[in-house]
Amino acid sequence: MIPYDNLSKVNEPYTLLFQSRFNQFLDKGWYILGEEVKKFQEDFAHYNQMNYCVGVANGLDALILAIWALHLPKGSEIIVPSNTYIASIISIIHAGHKPVLVEPDIRTYNIDPNKIADAITPKTKAIMVVHLYGKCCEMDPILEIADKHGLHIIEDCAQSHGAKYKGRMAGTFGIMSGFSFYPSKSLGALGDAGAVVTNDPALCEELKMIRNYGSHGKYYNEVVGYNSRLDEVQALFLEIKLPYLDKINEHKRKLASMYLEQLNDQFVLPIVHPDYFDVYHIFNIRHPKRDAIKEYLLKLDIGTEIHYPVAPNKQKAMAYLLAKKSFPIAEEIHSTTLSLPCSSCHTETDIQMVIDALNAF
Repeated sequence: MIPYDNLSKVNEPYTLLFQSRFNQFLDKGWYILGEEVKKFQEDFAHYNQMNYCVGVANGLDALILAIWALHLPKGSEIIVPSNTYIASIISIIHAGHKPVLVEPDIRTYNIDPNKIADAITPKTKAIMVVHLYGKCCEMDPILEIADKHGLHIIEDCAQSHGAKYKGRMAGTFGIMSGFSFYPSKSLGALGDAGAVVTNDPALCEELKMIRNYGSHGKYYNEVVGYNSRLDEVQALFLEIKLPYLDKINEHKRKLASMYLEQLNDQFVLPIVHPDYFDVYHIFNIRHPKRDAIKEYLLKLDIGTEIHYPVAPNKQKAMAYLLAKKSFPIAEEIHSTTLSLPCSSCHTETDIQMVIDALNAF
């Protein structure tokens, strides 16, 4: 069996070091917002070439807290891609604002810069760019639009750890960037975890307050905050794993290059361009017979996933907001996309077997 992913195998190289460090952690007896969180925040900010990192409980909270920290007028509009994972949209709603969906570029699966201007109204206050599948958005024109209209850029970097656009790291373009360390991410924790990265010292301090009940000092609350703190255990594991992130990305890029070079032309493959350093958190193909291919591969003991089977505007949870709106490009992507095995647990032999099976379809 070639599974889509195997998290036990993915994390096996770090097990012994984690077990040793975990025993030291237990002896300290400090379990919330201690030295492990502080160290990881410093190192993750440095990795992303940014000044500050604030660890939070998960990737969704990272986006919600980032929006809260901007103090936008209630009911502001925030532009977001129509084919993103629904967490991006949910974060805007939970923060008290209105998501305005804009279609992606069918080639990159990221928000189409040419469609953003038409969605801007006097209520628009921000653009949430989502670097989907491990490819950065086309940021130059997006930055120009944001600057022209006085809009904040918030980056959803849940799938883009280490990705680059024109040599610049994902997460360094906006006023704040939210990261998820869900276990299946390239930098994955052993449970839920997330972070916000920024260069603004005032926003950093505000985020630290918001995540901790609105408090800088115990029992003294300055704002109505939230409870969303990166766990010390997760920070410890992420700190151990972080030095290997570039190696993980290079391995995934090698596997992706095999798919790109060898899959035949019945499949729509991710585009490759020198402006983009893609990390292939997800390696997706598209095919009109997606469901048949998924079933075919499963019979050959090859696991796949679909990211994602239902477009956000078709989700029951979004019916009150989006049901009467049409997003044909997003719907086309969601109905044809298939994610192939491309993990640090896979070998080149595994990927060659997947390629041979697909080319025989």
